[in-house]
Amino acid sequence: MAWRFKASKYKNAAPIVPKPEACIRDISVGSYQTYGNNIAASAAFMAFNVDHNGSNLAVLPLEDCGRKSKTMPLLHAHADTVTDMDFSPFHDGLLATGSQDCLVKLWHIPEAGLEEPLCNPECTFSHRQRRVEVVCWHPSAEHLLTTVSYTNLSLWDVISQQELFSNNEHTDVIQSLSWKQDGVILATSCKDKQLRIIDARASTCIVNSCSSHQSIKDSRCVWLNNSDRILTTGFDAARLRQVYIRDLRHLNEPVKMLELDCSTGILMPLFDPDTNMLFLAGKGDTTIMYMEVMDKDPFLVEGIRHSGEQTKGVCLVPKRALNVMQAEVNRLLQLTSNMVIPIMYQVPRKTYRDFHADIYPDTVGCIAQNNAAAWIKGHNMPVPKISLDPAKRNKGEEPIAPRLGPKPFQAKSGSQEFSFDKIFSVPVAPNSDTNGYQNDLNNQIENNIEPEKSPSFNNERMKEAENGKSDSSSLEEDANSSDSGYKPKTPSTAERRKVFEIKVKDDSPESEDLGNFERGNANRNSIAERRRLYESRSVSVTDGNLAEKAMGSPTMLRRRDSFKTKSEVIKEDEVKKVISMLRQQSMDPRLEKVDNSVTPTPKRTSTVFGRVSKFRHLKGTPGHKSTHIENIRNISRQISGECDGFHANPDRVAVPLSGPGGKIAVLELKKTGRLPDGVMPALVHGATVMDFQWNPFDNQRLAVACDDGMIRLWEIPESGLAEPTNEPKHTIKAHTDKIYLIKFHPLASDILASASYDMTVKIWDLTLLSSCETAVAKITLMGHTDQIFSLAWSPCGQYLASTCKDGKLRVYKPRSSDVPVKIGKGPVGTRGARVVWALKGQFLVVLGFDKVSERQIYVFKTDNLNTPLTTVGLDVSPAILMPYYDEDSSTLFLTGRGDSTIYAFEVTEEPPYCCPLSHHRCSSLHQGLSFLPKNKCDVASVEFASALRLTNNTIEPLSFTVPRIKSELFQDDLFPPTKVTWKPTMTATEWFNGANKQAYRISLKPPGMDNLTENQGQGVVTAPVVAKQQSATPFSVSAQPFNRLGWNPDVKAKQEEIQKTMSNFVGDVIQCSLEQDHMEGVEEHEWDE
Repeated sequence: MAWRFKASKYKNAAPIVPKPEACIRDISVGSYQTYGNNIAASAAFMAFNVDHNGSNLAVLPLEDCGRKSKTMPLLHAHADTVTDMDFSPFHDGLLATGSQDCLVKLWHIPEAGLEEPLCNPECTFSHRQRRVEVVCWHPSAEHLLTTVSYTNLSLWDVISQQELFSNNEHTDVIQSLSWKQDGVILATSCKDKQLRIIDARASTCIVNSCSSHQSIKDSRCVWLNNSDRILTTGFDAARLRQVYIRDLRHLNEPVKMLELDCSTGILMPLFDPDTNMLFLAGKGDTTIMYMEVMDKDPFLVEGIRHSGEQTKGVCLVPKRALNVMQAEVNRLLQLTSNMVIPIMYQVPRKTYRDFHADIYPDTVGCIAQNNAAAWIKGHNMPVPKISLDPAKRNKGEEPIAPRLGPKPFQAKSGSQEFSFDKIFSVPVAPNSDTNGYQNDLNNQIENNIEPEKSPSFNNERMKEAENGKSDSSSLEEDANSSDSGYKPKTPSTAERRKVFEIKVKDDSPESEDLGNFERGNANRNSIAERRRLYESRSVSVTDGNLAEKAMGSPTMLRRRDSFKTKSEVIKEDEVKKVISMLRQQSMDPRLEKVDNSVTPTPKRTSTVFGRVSKFRHLKGTPGHKSTHIENIRNISRQISGECDGFHANPDRVAVPLSGPGGKIAVLELKKTGRLPDGVMPALVHGATVMDFQWNPFDNQRLAVACDDGMIRLWEIPESGLAEPTNEPKHTIKAHTDKIYLIKFHPLASDILASASYDMTVKIWDLTLLSSCETAVAKITLMGHTDQIFSLAWSPCGQYLASTCKDGKLRVYKPRSSDVPVKIGKGPVGTRGARVVWALKGQFLVVLGFDKVSERQIYVFKTDNLNTPLTTVGLDVSPAILMPYYDEDSSTLFLTGRGDSTIYAFEVTEEPPYCCPLSHHRCSSLHQGLSFLPKNKCDVASVEFASALRLTNNTIEPLSFTVPRIKSELFQDDLFPPTKVTWKPTMTATEWFNGANKQAYRISLKPPGMDNLTENQGQGVVTAPVVAKQQSATPFSVSAQPFNRLGWNPDVKAKQEEIQKTMSNFVGDVIQCSLEQDHMEGVEEHEWDE
């Protein structure tokens, strides 16, 4: 029993967490319901899910760190969530991914990493109608891939792209699998609570099975080294987390049962066979457990736990990438909601000058002696091991070079002899040693011998042609692939910026002097000057691409280029690249081809330094307590999800009250302070209130929709409501079923839209009510197949957008058709959604939930509703986001009932389309938020939005301002002429007859205030006060945008006039000579020395 008291070499291995600067930060990771670990690593790269749905992967160098931009290149892998990913153990740049879109794809990561987005895989395998759960490479046979889809287990030869093995004997979803290190057999854990041992080459595939964890929640399995023991994690019937160790010789009885705690976090086991170190990380846990696996009882010895951030995913880094001179025996990559944290496990030693061979046994290398074709025939060849001792490598203490090289496979031609070794030869890194296992055909790569094309390659080309892809498009795709020798024709922002700075003071491109960019050079501009020059001259990369495509190139020229050698193509592309950069950036008119017929590109609102918004530091300030309305009792919290629950106009507010009768309290804003105890004046409906809204053109008129299918119109006295009343001025029998919501028209008076349980939307003409007649539903819109969540009129008043429970986003043109003119994909789920128009009706912003109940913001272009331009995830909350969009500042305010945070975003016409601003956090929870018209803003205090906030028992004003130094001036760059939304532009009759009168604009400038731009000598072009009555559509807006950065010639003339007046006033003083005028100074040329 002496072995019990023998200290383990790894007993005191301690986790070391680096500083935040050494982590990958500012990434966006969602909550994914998958069986994968959401992150994988090779000796060169790491890959992990990003964004809300996880369909894209971020692929970064393993040693990368720092903040990451939202515009960083991504691997656009799949159309749905990537469920699992795995790097090949024999090629550090070969990545396999599986997804919910039922596809498995192989990707080749360039040696330099992703310099531009990657969306073309090397090959694709389909699992038909079942989502892919697991992808895993074989541990000893090269290019043998294992995939799992529902109950199907498949083995693929990625060279021939053929399925070598398929098994469907599992009775439920396979949740995980693990190969034995020698690659002979594998283990699977299944949702049917069974653990199975599978030999794919045996006549009976399932050689053994047993009952495992008794919960249907996720279970994982991992093979312990090359032994006969398997470790599994899962839950028991009471959802207690368990760890089992089983021996293959007695599979039914676990040799070790460890019960941990009651938690919903799925345990992800990571095992290092060299050191027998086991790491257990639970999804959603903040603790990562370390245990050492023993051969005898107690089998598991716990080490030092790590406590830190909440885990979204975790993986182990290959041994070849460890820093052995720091006694790093393992490294975990922990994926959190916004970071990737490398956690180093270090064995404490007195000195780290020497290599400690006792803690680094030989590890499995990266060169396989077997392949898929040989393995399936029964050949078993172990992977040769290598030493981690730096003394045995020519490169000394540097880490072992990752095995990258060219693409791992290429399709071959049927007329040429195929050589497996020829395809998989990889150049040896300079000054590196492969410990005796070197490729014999590296000279082929050195002699530029290219692999041949295979019949499968030609078949794929024929399939592409049948699907509508031409030869030219295929050639272009090949040219854009990362290993074809081509490089992106469009220069990166940094390259264009550098070339521009070099050439900005040079007259001719032939005399380029790179010394001008050296630090300390006299010709080098300051940072501010360079930034100003670049921003004024830069042209977006997208516009450059469009210009290239507009010029076009004949198909025959592209085919002719395909016969050139790789070196010739690279050389020509480099020359074209330099010329293209010079044409874009040079100030020499000889290099710029001006075409007066082309409209100049509008100036970008974002720069290389990131997008700059004038409203990014907006500040929300609650009003003084003397402006509050307090002691509001019995506020209803049981209103429908389609109702915002609180509405205000400049004179009064409407608040729903709890209790029978459907009561709505109407309170006057001018009567602030504490409300007296007793009965509050309210509107009594006798039915449950579903939705209500103030008439935007009449502050005394309130429309209320009820579940009895009636719409009641109330007229509030100017002095306010004095007592409860149950007599509305008008009652409309709108629908036979309950009404979901109602919306007034934004431009025409007396037009109201209502959506009902009968899945119709009716548009009412209320003008007949004034003559004591019944309102008429002039238009009835059809096409909805489920509950209608929200409606939104376009700013031009011609279109109506809706979101529905069926997951569809619809746009109607009511006067032209009663069916949608556009249908797109909206948010999923049954919780609810909202829609709002933005940027003069060119964009639609949709608020909803994803599959895991995370609140999402979707931005659509109105001419393409199938795919959102961007999706922003906020948080997991049951409250539906209610939007308010300020057109003048393009600011989108979002909040939900029961929230304490008001989110603010700027909606833009260019990526990233939805830019976060400073969110406002309130001191308490609120039940609703309602914004007032623009003319109620105190522009003298730089207030650009004014709102009223309903809390549990108070109503308080909330002011949104922008900090400015010279607040005594009118901030005309923040306050363009605003639309008059509180007055109608036409009557209901005119609108139904086809009129389209747009709202005119007025200036918010108070009398007696000077413009900020005039005071600073920087003019601003303002739009006319009265806009032309033009027909506007949300799909093509012809109105000129408000230019906040332009120059007004009237301002310059005014400045010159002031200067002239001052010169005349002090003319005599200016004409007087000064004493120094008669002094002798140095020669002119001496000033230049």
